[in-house]
Amino acid sequence: MTTAPAVPASPDAALVTFSYGGGWQSTAALALAARGDLPFTTFLFANVGDDSEHPATLRYLAEHAAPFAAAHGITLHQLARTRRDGSTETLYGRLTKPGSRSLPIPVRMSNGAPGTRQCTADFKIRVIGKWLKAHGATAEQPATVGIGISVDEIHRANNRRCEPHERIVYPLLDLGIRRADCPRIIRAAGLPVPPKSSCWFCPFHRLTAWADQRRDEPELFAKSCALESLLNDRRAELGKDSVWLTRHAAPLAEVVSTDDVLPLDFSDGTCDSGWCFT
Repeated sequence: MTTAPAVPASPDAALVTFSYGGGWQSTAALALAARGDLPFTTFLFANVGDDSEHPATLRYLAEHAAPFAAAHGITLHQLARTRRDGSTETLYGRLTKPGSRSLPIPVRMSNGAPGTRQCTADFKIRVIGKWLKAHGATAEQPATVGIGISVDEIHRANNRRCEPHERIVYPLLDLGIRRADCPRIIRAAGLPVPPKSSCWFCPFHRLTAWADQRRDEPELFAKSCALESLLNDRRAELGKDSVWLTRHAAPLAEVVSTDDVLPLDFSDGTCDSGWCFT
């Protein structure tokens, strides 16, 4: 694996930043930046809400990523979505707001197909974009934004919409880094490997992830079931069909086995490797 600096920043770039999501790839990028192998000194973490991000991700950020970044001269900003009145909006808060009809997460419809996914755009891409523009990024002078997509997920590079004020680069691709390389890079930097990064209620979870949550985090699993029930109660009032947090068109508590061992399920989603460009 080469350790030469990856795609250099545009000479006209107002800012050079990296979008940090707390997962394996972006933490590996943080470790590489700390040792001078990537040209990023500003990392941006778009927090979709302390009530929405998985608690383990927030603990890792506070206990490991942020202190590590500070010790190596890297700025790690934690950003949040703010309303016009200055208050903070969270993804879970939007979903559970009394009277809300908003359904921004990719819940599974009755036929198993995912619904519209607006959460990444609203709570990550636009949040980071707002910060970039506030710090000088424009269409004429775009910010360079690094995204932590690895070689084995190269197809995801085409799924990230590029805004006029940003220039997207994929430094892990340029270095030939695969997801499987990331734990070694992270440990070599003296960091523990972070947990998988996602919202705790993400419908892209595999059944194995839901089973882990039910076994290891029963209170969080109960909260996931309650959220699914709340969404369906509201849809029933509107005369709409039910939606689900898995593709199996049944309540989460019925779908997820209570057994310790489940057959592998690789078709239930992709939110265990940083689908939200993390």
